[in-house]
Amino acid sequence: MKKTLILIIFATMSFFGYSQDWFGFNRYKADNERIIASGNFPEVVFMGNSITDNWAYFHPDFFSSHNFCGRGIGGQTSAQMLVRFNDDVIDLHPKAVVIMAGTNDVAHNEYWVSPERVVDNIVAMCNQAQANGIVPIISSIPPCSEFPWRKEIKNPGQTIVDINKNLKAYADANGIIYLDYHSALTDENLGLSKTLSDDGCHPLPDTYFTMEEMVLEAINIALKK
Repeated sequence: MKKTLILIIFATMSFFGYSQDWFGFNRYKADNERIIASGNFPEVVFMGNSITDNWAYFHPDFFSSHNFCGRGIGGQTSAQMLVRFNDDVIDLHPKAVVIMAGTNDVAHNEYWVSPERVVDNIVAMCNQAQANGIVPIISSIPPCSEFPWRKEIKNPGQTIVDINKNLKAYADANGIIYLDYHSALTDENLGLSKTLSDDGCHPLPDTYFTMEEMVLEAINIALKK
């Protein structure tokens, strides 16, 4: 419980202006340089926000055992991920990238952005990946019925559902794997239940076991294993 709370606090730090590196270039700079110098590139990079960041923290063995690389930064919006996509994904030459973005856009972290722009940013990441021979996998935005750090945001659960519908439509139209965490994890309020999350937004450590089964299946399909 305490570790989860600490990570949730860290996940919202950029929203409150604590980070001077707005795009997050420095977060993984040293590790990226180490990987590039070694030539031992990851099979899959996970691009995301605090949900991805926490995942790599709680389950490091999952990432290391599969030669996966976590590139989540707490509090980030899809626009911030798009800007650092070259540094944190393209330069690492993975076979595939799992993109999970949108939670913090809906929460209005840093700025307000339209739901359509969230989809545009994720599409742009997919285009960058494909242009560099990397297979994109689009993750749904996980369910969240209320943001602990932005409780004034009304009905985020439905906004997330609407964005996910557009993401799935784009993925289906373009032959891209769509990974539907939302349907697997949502409760009747379009959020994460107390059995899956402390705050209704960030998965508990054990919740990631369900997500891992799903993402491994998606990766195997995407890479035709």
